[in-house]
Amino acid sequence: MRRSMILIASVLSLALVACSGPRPTAEGPPGAGASPAGSPVQGGRLVYALSADANGFNPVTDQFASQSYSMTGTIIEALVSIDAQGNWKPMLAESLTPNTDANEWTIKVRSGITFSNGEPLNAEVVKANLDAQKASPLNTAVFAPVKSIEVTDPMTVKVALNNPWVAFPYYLAAQIGMIVPKSSLADPKAASRTPVGTGAFVFKEYVPGSRFVATRNPNYWRKGLPYLDEIEFRILPDSQTRAQTLEAGGVDAMGTTRDEDIVKFGGLKDAYTVGRATGMAVPEYMFMLNTAVAPLDDLRVRRALAHGTDRRTVISTLRGGLTKEADSPWSKDSKWYAPGGNYPAYDPARATELIKQVEAEKGPVTFEIISPPDPNTMQGIELAQDMWRKIGVEMTIKQVDQADLINRAVTGDYQATVWVQFSSPDPDGEYIWMHQNYAQPVGAVSLNFTRLKDAELSNALDTGRSNPQEDVRKKAYATVQQRLRELVPYVFIDHLDTGAVIAKTKVKGIGQHVLPDGSKGMPLTGSPIPYHPFSQLWLDQP
Repeated sequence: MRRSMILIASVLSLALVACSGPRPTAEGPPGAGASPAGSPVQGGRLVYALSADANGFNPVTDQFASQSYSMTGTIIEALVSIDAQGNWKPMLAESLTPNTDANEWTIKVRSGITFSNGEPLNAEVVKANLDAQKASPLNTAVFAPVKSIEVTDPMTVKVALNNPWVAFPYYLAAQIGMIVPKSSLADPKAASRTPVGTGAFVFKEYVPGSRFVATRNPNYWRKGLPYLDEIEFRILPDSQTRAQTLEAGGVDAMGTTRDEDIVKFGGLKDAYTVGRATGMAVPEYMFMLNTAVAPLDDLRVRRALAHGTDRRTVISTLRGGLTKEADSPWSKDSKWYAPGGNYPAYDPARATELIKQVEAEKGPVTFEIISPPDPNTMQGIELAQDMWRKIGVEMTIKQVDQADLINRAVTGDYQATVWVQFSSPDPDGEYIWMHQNYAQPVGAVSLNFTRLKDAELSNALDTGRSNPQEDVRKKAYATVQQRLRELVPYVFIDHLDTGAVIAKTKVKGIGQHVLPDGSKGMPLTGSPIPYHPFSQLWLDQP
């Protein structure tokens, strides 16, 4: 059970239950993109409001969510970053090179970098971090394909894999690839509260539940950065309070998922900018179904629920019309999206027919959906409950706290739940959530939460993981989408791109950072509220 609870902690950062705020009363534009470019100015203090506190700041031992990356990422950097096209690029690594079969990767560590405590960054440190991540219960499932990690010279690490893994570098762009000094590895409790890294800022202060403060690193390896002298992250869990504090001048920027914030602040373009994630960075809102338990083990029931769900009504009612319908884990503005007409279209008559077939064989169709105790999330569930009642399905609702909800999803102690997931920059990032090798019996820990076992889908995931040719990978992930549409382990609703970063116009550079090789970085990523780097933000009125 201890292992189960640790795994639960890890998935909290990867699959977050959706919470949407009150809805706008009028439609409006989604707002502007990132802050306009200009000549950066050194100095100034940025106050940035976050929706939640971090669990801790140690990438080896603590669960990371979007707020964790915002705070910790100012101090601790990863081996890899992601560019604006969704391609991986070296960060602390100078290069990552696969062998012919992509079952071995050589990581060349960038030279001349030191941690803020003076310790040098080298191959031994990188190996120690990767070894710690492989041993950590947080990431043991993710690192299962890693066979060995070897130092081949002072600045080079060789990672041997059990099987080809062409998307391996993408994993090193997230928590699992964030590098800390050996002193932090030796004292994980201290590292959880006083982070040390190679980043543009250094730790100054942390008051749990209140604020996290970081100051400029004068010895940062990227010369001329950062521009800001100090950042204070202020923890303001209530979305309405965050918006009011921004309006009152108490903070300079904030993250939000409230649709009316997007409409309201987006209409005030002289005073605020609004940035929203796009493409693979956008997660999907859905109802997740446990295919291993009745009545959702019956494909007819799952397809009936999809046929009985009016996604357009959900979007117009709950999102102010701002989002687009989803029929797969990836949105249409992603190169990995494959169109297909096999996802059940809204058709109440067909849904009713399928339910009547099941009723004739097995009796009434009833099930329970679990939800966090959030009134806005309940709006969506109650809307679905009404739609499904009209096709002959009786659904009851049980409210549980988020930790219990995740626990039940991991162990299979549920029939259905509301869910937000799938914002990895590469489709392989969803491998462990969908592959049949990660589907365990009810009662056992399973990272494939739906417990769907499908050989065709799993074989396609294997092809996408092992084949370096993009056209082959696209074909494989088209098969993944086809099988998900046919088998309906998820009732997809929409691409949840209402997560936004809203800032005063004096805050410049959000979503416009440049990577070490000169390419533009991914503007905004993560879910449900997106995050971004802070090293290249600046204030035109410091």
